[in-house]
Amino acid sequence: MRNSILALLILAAVQCSSPKKESLKDTPESTTQSISLFNGKDLTGWHADVPALDNTDTLRFPFIVRDSVLVSLGTPGGHLITDSIFSNYRLTYQYRFVGEPGNCGVLVHASTPRALYDMFPKSMEVQMMHENAGDFWCIVTDITVPDMETRRGPKDEWGVTEGMKRRILNLTDGSEKPLGEWNDMMVECVGDSVKVWVNGDLVNYGYGCTASEGQIALQAEGSEVEFYNLQLTPITALTK
Repeated sequence: MRNSILALLILAAVQCSSPKKESLKDTPESTTQSISLFNGKDLTGWHADVPALDNTDTLRFPFIVRDSVLVSLGTPGGHLITDSIFSNYRLTYQYRFVGEPGNCGVLVHASTPRALYDMFPKSMEVQMMHENAGDFWCIVTDITVPDMETRRGPKDEWGVTEGMKRRILNLTDGSEKPLGEWNDMMVECVGDSVKVWVNGDLVNYGYGCTASEGQIALQAEGSEVEFYNLQLTPITALTK
């Protein structure tokens, strides 16, 4: 289901240590031009938070560019984070696991670093784990979905911090392509709603999200994953 009213994009180029956003405009604006988040050459526009590198320089950096593709090497664990804050947009990209299937994710509305397990920034995770693509993981950020108890578990166990039921199952099976092939993922964030498509299938939809803007982050979470053609398209409409 598509929203009939879409909201204004907030886009601000910022310093890594202190992201800022622009004020909402009072006039309608129509923006259809996509923004490339990855230039195919280097990690300009991104910065990393990898806790294991805090006190050593002997470990490898887990995010590289290889053959014009952005690669998460999987270890050590951490996140590659956009320097800019975004809201009201459609994020599209292709990804595939290299070698063995495994785990990874894209985080939207990311903000406070290391808010969960001294690793994960406050955010809403869109899962990419093999055969689970499109699950939501609530990371100090919550969201509501239809049929919530069936997909999340008993209500008294829901939560957004350590030890609570933070996973919300996706709606489909079989939407992912065979291992080694490129998958198309689209994440649409408008106001307090988040929708996810995998290879054209609507696999998850939530509303009432407790965050509506933030950075975008890619995970290093144990498995090597390639990302290609990361594009962000502003979604705009009349605002008051």
